[in-house]
Amino acid sequence: MRYIIVGTGAVGGAIGGRLAEAGHEVVLVARGAQYDALREDGLRLTTPEGTRTHRLPVADGPAAVGLRPDDVLVLAVKTQDSVAALDAWSVRPVAGGGTAGERLPLICAQNGVESERLALRRFHRVYGCCVFLPATFVEPGKVLAPGAPLTGILHLGRYPSGTDDTVRAVAADWEKARLEAPVVPDVMRWKYAKLLSNLANAIEAATGVLSGPDASALLDRAQAEGRAVLSAAGIEATDSAEQEAARDGRIRFDPLDGSERGAGSSWQSLSRGTGTIEADYLNGEIVLLGRLHGVPTPVNEVLRRTANSFARERRAAGSMTVAELTALADAAS
Repeated sequence: MRYIIVGTGAVGGAIGGRLAEAGHEVVLVARGAQYDALREDGLRLTTPEGTRTHRLPVADGPAAVGLRPDDVLVLAVKTQDSVAALDAWSVRPVAGGGTAGERLPLICAQNGVESERLALRRFHRVYGCCVFLPATFVEPGKVLAPGAPLTGILHLGRYPSGTDDTVRAVAADWEKARLEAPVVPDVMRWKYAKLLSNLANAIEAATGVLSGPDASALLDRAQAEGRAVLSAAGIEATDSAEQEAARDGRIRFDPLDGSERGAGSSWQSLSRGTGTIEADYLNGEIVLLGRLHGVPTPVNEVLRRTANSFARERRAAGSMTVAELTALADAAS
């Protein structure tokens, strides 16, 4: 199979680079400065083993890729960019007849739980991927992936449920590339659990890497709202014990060049000045479910609104104090 990485940022770059190292065909898709850097200098992937430069085929969109029947599309853009990407790729012709939406598998390697629904409107075969992969992308062309001995643990399954030969073949490829890929029939249970942990992203984006009891207390409040709305909606998520058992001893953070672990993907979006952030599909997912099921979610609404304000106004990541953000949450509660 050939892997088309649609969105070569932190996650897409780490997956694409590791697959290339394992000998798989990979095409990287990016835009703007990232596309220019990948085309001119290659993908520079830094892991605990060192830095490798991967000079791989690079495209700036679907029109630049001749799709084959053995292609697998890996959607790794932020959810706010999913509709544009899905619309563009789903209608592209595949050699031998048909379109990508009709013939090719698409894997949603993204945070949140919305992209799978968006994809299933356009693609016949959609797969969820619960991403547990520490990686950083701030400078064009460079991705840091400090996980060891595995780069990531990526639970895979068909959406909305089930497994098949395709996802098992993908998992076999990924597991040869330092990417553990358990195939599960209930991948959305894993993604909803990850959603609860990603409620921290907006806090990190506004105030910096979570540290101290005040930041933990604010996150606890956001996650309590999250668990309440999932319960009201009848949505099951894997519990902490099941998650810990799946990851225990398989992945740890190895500092690269003596650096400390960086903040998450939302903080990285602000640091790159993209003007957008994924809060509507993380904290905003909890707000949506709360409104649908009559559960108040004031903390997550404040986090969603604050993160969007930071992105829209291009405010510096981490430029608000935890006390200031907590005060906003208190006023709304």
